[in-house]
Parts: sequence; C-alpha cells; structure tokens
Amino acid sequence: MPRRFKDHVLASIRDGKILGIKAGARPHRTIGIWAVVVGGRVFVRSWDVKDGGWYRTLLHEPFGTMEVSGRKIAVRAVRTRSERLKAAVDAAYAAKYTTPASLKYVRGFRRPARRDTTTELVPRQSS
Repeated sequence: MPRRFKDHVLASIRDGKILGIKAGARPHRTIGIWAVVVGGRVFVRSWDVKDGGWYRTLLHEPFGTMEVSGRKIAVRAVRTRSERLKAAVDAAYAAKYTTPASLKYVRGFRRPARRDTTTELVPRQSS
C-alpha cells in the first residue's frame, strides 16, 4: 500500500504557496517551489529543467527532503505519466495560484515541456 502524507501535512501544502525542496543526497540547497494537492497526493512541476536543478537531480536520484510548516520530511519523487493526473494538476495550479502575477506561470506550466515534469512526492517514512 502506498504511503501517504498525514492530513495536517496535506493541509499545509494545500494552504501554503511555497514548498521547500532539497533534491538528492549530495549537498544541495533548499529552494522554494509551487506544489499542489490532488486527491490527497502532492504534485510539483519544474519551470526549468537545467542540469543541476532540483528536477534533474530527482530524475537521477529520486530521494530528497521537503520542508513544510517548519518540518523536514524525507520524500521520494515519482514521475507522473497519467494524462488524467496531469490535467488534474493543471486545474489545481490554476485554482491555487490566482494572483495576476501568478497567471503567467500557471499558463507556462501547461506547456508540454513543463507539464512533462509533473512529479509526485511521496513520503519515505511516516509523516
């Protein structure tokens, strides 16, 4: 049975705007990214897919740490291939990030190259 985040963690991600992510085991700084909750699961997308960035690091080494509400939680990254889930993530980003300044990024996340970075974060241990 897949591990799930506890309700209070999901609520913090759902209600917060920025999630801290540290990718891989090597020294890497924690950066802020946008995250959404869909069906009780946590999804993220990368704006940029440069080598050395969090997304590329997780592709090669799918373990990292997310920071939410002052807590560090060990996570594993799982690539999302389902078009149904990607469409739900599109809708979740549009519903969550609604400020005029955010709209450029919400639209940009729907572009195929960025949409293909849709990644689910799952806990590696009880969270």
